[in-house]
Amino acid sequence: MSFQNFTYFLVVLTFLGACSPKVTQSGKASYYADKFDGRKTASGEVFRNHKLTAAHKTLPFGTKVKVTNLNNGKTVKVRVNDRGPFVAGRIIDLSKQAAKKIDIDKVGVARVTISYKKKK
Repeated sequence: MSFQNFTYFLVVLTFLGACSPKVTQSGKASYYADKFDGRKTASGEVFRNHKLTAAHKTLPFGTKVKVTNLNNGKTVKVRVNDRGPFVAGRIIDLSKQAAKKIDIDKVGVARVTISYKKKK
């Protein structure tokens, strides 16, 4: 193996090692009631139902999460800015705008998967 090929190999190996693994969870998603619009979230940010945000019990604030509705395959990307949901079986609470994008605003709760890059 030439020095140039070896160097290329090391660069690729380093790049692949630096990539964060994707994590997925499955469960139910719900969305915020209108009464929460304008209230402070656990991150200190003011909640707005028209933004693409979400609540998760443990993910760091600012984590970008892809949510897929398992009933229709529709997806939405949201940013975690709050804690919750605190209902058994639910893994994420979405803003109303995010819920509309994946068509759960009429049914209220739906089976979803969430995926995100795990930070080291």
